[in-house]
Amino acid sequence: MMQTISFDSHNLNDTQKLGTILEQFIPDGAVVSLIGSLGTGKTTLVRAIASAGGENPQDVSSPTFVLIQEYTAGRRPIYHFDAYRIADDDEFLELGPEEYFDSNGVTFVEWADRVENCLPESYIQISVEHTGDNSRRYIISVIGVQYQNFLKNLVDNPFFL
Repeated sequence: MMQTISFDSHNLNDTQKLGTILEQFIPDGAVVSLIGSLGTGKTTLVRAIASAGGENPQDVSSPTFVLIQEYTAGRRPIYHFDAYRIADDDEFLELGPEEYFDSNGVTFVEWADRVENCLPESYIQISVEHTGDNSRRYIISVIGVQYQNFLKNLVDNPFFL
């Protein structure tokens, strides 16, 4: 049974707070799958997490056309993939994601549902849904067993109570 946590963001400030909490709890080496339609705020969440870790938020942009961005100015490396323009699993694998997945940095994969077969056995999944013009619902879950403690720590955090 997959346990989930949901968080309703009513504005950008709420999303930045969520990013700050997630940055504290996402473990080094984690792979984070981001799923949601165009414009739901997947990149905005990555920007909030990266900024909380010390990256300049202006440096964090959608990797849609370059396929991967690397951010190394914060407390740990962040690798940011975008699979929107990826044709198939083989094209994604040509980017060498395993090297990033096996690193100590955190790897985010936007549109991860398009390359789900290429993801590691265990990963964190964040689905983003529009709930209004400026509001979003973030649904956080873990796939596999490796990140169960991550989810437990989030559940126990007063931010989510």
